[in-house]
Amino acid sequence: MNIEAIEAGIGMPWAEVEEFLAGINAGRLSHKDIATALNDEGIARGWWAQSVTVAYEQQIGRRQPGQDCDGEFQTSVSKTVNGSMDEARNRWITLLGDAEEFSGVSISRGPDLSESDKWRYWRCGLADGSRVNVNIYQKAPGKAALSLQHERLESAEQLDHWRDFWKAKLAEFE
Repeated sequence: MNIEAIEAGIGMPWAEVEEFLAGINAGRLSHKDIATALNDEGIARGWWAQSVTVAYEQQIGRRQPGQDCDGEFQTSVSKTVNGSMDEARNRWITLLGDAEEFSGVSISRGPDLSESDKWRYWRCGLADGSRVNVNIYQKAPGKAALSLQHERLESAEQLDHWRDFWKAKLAEFE
């Protein structure tokens, strides 16, 4: 976690956050309870409360970088590309072609496509139980942002492998 970014985002020094967390004995609280306390006290709201909680949990050794509150790991990569979100999703589908596996792990479900007014989605499940989600939105006129999240990884060691794999795949993205 980038403590400087958190401090800038919440407008408070990390030392003051630590003091508050110590005062509520946050080490004994659940992730949800810590985030709620931060929000209720006005220290951090919404996404920032989650970020502060994750940073604190990493600091006290409850969570490793990339680990979610269920003990699973996830990694993400993103890229901004030219075009609309529909064009970006179509180019993603073309890039993957008829892929039946990624890095030797078979696709077990999907890919599934869905959309809303503001988002385009591509998702699949892999045979190892992990899941790949690609979320695309219109970042600016003529620019779409593609964010890939690989969830339900079993170990921290898998993070580097999959992050590198997906970065390389996005580097091929035109």
